[in-house]
Amino acid sequence: MSKEFSLSTPNEGFVPITNQIQDHIDSLPITEGLAIIYCPHTTAGITINENADPDVVHDLLLALDSTFSDDRRFLHREGNSAAHLKASVMGSSVTVPIVQGKLALGMWQGIFFCEFDGPRRRTFVCKIMQG
Repeated sequence: MSKEFSLSTPNEGFVPITNQIQDHIDSLPITEGLAIIYCPHTTAGITINENADPDVVHDLLLALDSTFSDDRRFLHREGNSAAHLKASVMGSSVTVPIVQGKLALGMWQGIFFCEFDGPRRRTFVCKIMQG
């Protein structure tokens, strides 16, 4: 049970996608299993982090920019090496248990699509494994 989602992203930022994934789960006859959320892009990623305080996302982006800034020594001709580095660190997928038909996230957790080279039209895939 896979579904591809599409979204428009900002120049750089974290787009909350938890509700889209939960809505997909709600449309299925599943109570227990796993949700695998995958990003098929090399300058974007997927992560789980706090979704209650927007300052957390601000701080994450600030730290990523400080750690992976553009460098004139980079050789990649597209000029987006920093975006590739950030995406690699964030990762391309997360796996979340489904318990009683709901994503088993912690109280403050949310799932985010991480854009580092936008704005763009992007996709991500959610694969539900029943079990």
